[in-house]
Order: sequence, then C-alpha cells, then structure tokens
Amino acid sequence: MDEDLRSLADRVRDESGDSEAYQRLVHTEDREELAGVLTAREQPLWARETAAFRLGCAGDRRAFETLVLLLNHRDPERCVSASYALARLGDPRTPRAAAALATNTLRTAYALHPIRLLTELRAAESVPVLIATLERLLAPDEPYWRVALACIEGLGQLGDPGARDALEAARVHPRLRTAADEALSRLA
Repeated sequence: MDEDLRSLADRVRDESGDSEAYQRLVHTEDREELAGVLTAREQPLWARETAAFRLGCAGDRRAFETLVLLLNHRDPERCVSASYALARLGDPRTPRAAAALATNTLRTAYALHPIRLLTELRAAESVPVLIATLERLLAPDEPYWRVALACIEGLGQLGDPGARDALEAARVHPRLRTAADEALSRLA
C-alpha cells in the first residue's frame, strides 16, 4: 500500500467502522469491483471516495465524475484526496471541470482545491481562470482571501507574464502583498 492510499485508508477507517467492506476496498486489485462501488446504489461516501481514489490513481477514467464531485465537497480532506487522484487520472476533462468549480461564484468557499489542481495541471485553462478568480476576489470586503492567495501562488508557479496586472492589483491587500510580490518576481 503506497503512502497516499494509506493516508486515505487511515482517514476513512473510523467512518467505515473498519468493516469487511472497507478492508476489501482498500486491498482489492480488481478494478471492476472498485468501479462497481461507484455505480451501485446506497453506497456510503467513504466507499465511493476510496474506490474513486484508487481508480483515479490507476488512471481509470470511470472515477472522473465521482472525483469531480469530491473535489467540490465541504470536507477539505476529501477535496485533497480527489485533487490528488484527478491530477494522476490523466483525463482531458479535468482542467475544464476544475475551471468550472474554481469560477463558480456560488461555491467560492470550496474553490481552494480546484485552484491548486489547475496550478498543478498547468493546462491552457489554468492562467485565465486563476487571473479571473483573483480579480473577482480583490473586491472590498471579500472574505475568501485564502482562495485569492492560492490564485496568487499558482500564478507565481505558472510564471505567465499575462498575470502581471492582476498580481499588481493584489499588492494593495495587506494579506496578499507578500505573496503577490513573490509571484511577480517569478514571472517570465
């Protein structure tokens, strides 16, 4: 068992009651069995998450829809697991899905992990989405400064000079100034 699966397994063990079904999902190598959990009725969330994570890390695209739903979950640990698996899945739909989640103004509180995933993917959508999201979050009294910070850090990692104006605008916000200065120094 690799370290990433071990971390997920440890987290969902209590939720599952350390059941026989839990043991089976954590240890099986049968992708059909894992995929069956994603489509079976009345499966608990921990089971769907475990199956999707394992399939996603193995590059099995049947996990895509479940992982995208988990990427937008209210539980940050589920978002982290989904983001990790989506980054390894290699599905061409992933950047568009992450972009849609990152730009959904009704779900801004849950945009942190989609923003980080877009940065990791380095897709064509990444820079425009990070810029648009950051510019929206620079409005006065915007409560989601951590999401704005993730956009800034991502833009710094991506190093696209087209982000200069948005990063300059972020410098006026005390919580964002240091990160914006660092990101500006990394632009090509």
